Amino acid sequence: MKNSMKWSLIAAVALLCLSSSAMAQAKKKNQPAAAQNEMTFFITSTGTGKGANLGGLPGADQHCHALAKAANLKYRTWRAYLSTTALAGASAVNARDRIGSGPWHNAKGVLIARDIDELHASNNISKDTALTEKSEIVNGRGDTPNRHDILTGSQPDGRALRSDQDTTCGNWTRSESGSAIVGHHDRKGLSDDDAARSWNSSHPSKGCSQEALRSTGGDGLLYCFAIR
Repeated sequence: MKNSMKWSLIAAVALLCLSSSAMAQAKKKNQPAAAQNEMTFFITSTGTGKGANLGGLPGADQHCHALAKAANLKYRTWRAYLSTTALAGASAVNARDRIGSGPWHNAKGVLIARDIDELHASNNISKDTALTEKSEIVNGRGDTPNRHDILTGSQPDGRALRSDQDTTCGNWTRSESGSAIVGHHDRKGLSDDDAARSWNSSHPSKGCSQEALRSTGGDGLLYCFAIR
């Protein structure tokens, strides 16, 4: 009788240990998925392939949504961080007014910014934190190829530029003539000035084609933000 009770106790302890181990493994396995479900910010892993011709703001937003869906992210409304200018009588659109109020987190759950003011003053965007929808790091200066030019068409404060020159590749409808303002997600450039370190307003692109964007360290990539 005593031996029977002894073996029953041993079996119960062993079963408890196995259950605890299984639960721990399951919890560990689900952590990345849980972090991704909280993702509200990413850089697109790829451009549209048409340079800065994104199909306007609707096409850019759809690109963000399609990549998020392909990555099995929790359903949200995704917006591209892009400004447009007042062309042909249309009203200008500010990138900062398109993306909700925050907060925003990357694929690993790291806080990018708590709100719009922090995003444009002291955000946590860097090469290590500005990840793609696949939780991957985007090449920056010093990598081959360099892909740190992110399309924005914006001033540092997130508003559209008032300029006689094209700063948005025809409001994101051109892949030939024109130019677009880009930012550096890795905060690096040829010079060590403030513009080179700007995440959203570093310099104008050389052109609007895929080849022109690549020639200065870009690939037609976008910042995507989720509206809560």
